[in-house]
Amino acid sequence: MDKAQFIRMVAQEQESLRRFLCVLCGGDSFRADDIAQEALLKAYLSFERFEGRSRFSTWLFRIAYNCFYDNVHKAARESGEPLVPAHENKADENADASSKFEYQDLYLAIGALSETEKAVVLLFYMEDKSVKEIEVITGMPSGTIRSHLSRARRHLKEHLDRLGK
Repeated sequence: MDKAQFIRMVAQEQESLRRFLCVLCGGDSFRADDIAQEALLKAYLSFERFEGRSRFSTWLFRIAYNCFYDNVHKAARESGEPLVPAHENKADENADASSKFEYQDLYLAIGALSETEKAVVLLFYMEDKSVKEIEVITGMPSGTIRSHLSRARRHLKEHLDRLGK
């Protein structure tokens, strides 16, 4: 792969990568953009080592997922406080007001999931990644991914049922 191919492939994946990170970051688009920028820089510096054993998007999402967790743990170390669940972060204040509320209940339900459940749900349903691809991205065995998906669906249903949705 040469630089021009890398740039074309990144352009195709950039929006879905940003969306994935934005939801993982609880709607904090500034933080998501910082993490996406870090992931893209790491990918650029190592693109020549991409072997093609998985899809480019899977490789890129794996880098971004690792950058997200590095960011979470670094913030916790620096603050000396326990990790704050993503659903307690402030929402993106630059988002259009009508778009903030259209799927608010679903986003709140997703935000209430554990970080692992949230990641597999986002990758599976929002980014259309297969269980095999999620396995590569997260480093979890496929059975564990299926278990997290099942548990997350149950938690989402319970949350939405409580709201009468």
